Amino acid sequence: MFSLKNKHAVITGGGSGIGRAVCLLFGKQGAIVHVMDISKDAANQTAVQISEEGGEAFAHACDVSNQQNVTEIFNEIGTVHILVNSAGVSHIGKVDNTSEADFDRIYNVNVKGVYNCLHATIPSMKQNGGGVILNVCSVAAFVGLADRFAYSMSKGAVSSMTLSVAKDYVHDNIRCNSVSPGRVHTAFVDGFLAKNYPGREAEMFEKLSKTQPIGRMGKPEEIATIILFLCSDEASFITGTDYPIDGGFIKLNT
Repeated sequence: MFSLKNKHAVITGGGSGIGRAVCLLFGKQGAIVHVMDISKDAANQTAVQISEEGGEAFAHACDVSNQQNVTEIFNEIGTVHILVNSAGVSHIGKVDNTSEADFDRIYNVNVKGVYNCLHATIPSMKQNGGGVILNVCSVAAFVGLADRFAYSMSKGAVSSMTLSVAKDYVHDNIRCNSVSPGRVHTAFVDGFLAKNYPGREAEMFEKLSKTQPIGRMGKPEEIATIILFLCSDEASFITGTDYPIDGGFIKLNT
């Protein structure tokens, strides 16, 4: 079950965090993995690990906010059966202390970056008889998170794009879904705690963990598992749907 054998899968943000976990799992399941990341070194590290574990992978340095860069890479790849939009950046702030530069940075990566990849891959999916798209959304799209104005805005847009694409291309055999993680323990979390709470990292990690009713943060591998399911043939009857994977954050905190 959940075989991706011989399917070309593009994963943005594949050099770290959730994107990296998706790349590694897809490689194990037989996909030909195209690792896209702003950092060529990070993309290479993921691709090398996939190869060492018996899979097939290619690394691509890509700025998803640059449409020309994205288009060139997708043209180079050719046929794409699966697209996972995982690249994203975060920001802490309310609307009155979010600068225009910070707002633009979040928009350019988290919103325009998803659009650019959708725009580049859907024509070839239509031409080749279909495909699967998975967007990494967030609980921030559905509940009010304090000090996350720009980030929440961007994930609300990802949710809307998911529904629009699912509706517009359902008759082209293109499925489009999203997942909405709660807090996930990645290198970003560790860096955030070290920067903002020096000397109190363990205390704040525990506090953030307990905001999930289940009592801990998620693991990138757990997010990757549901993404694998949604991108597999076993999920062929699912489109236009968001799957919260949040330790009960949305339903049990409201």
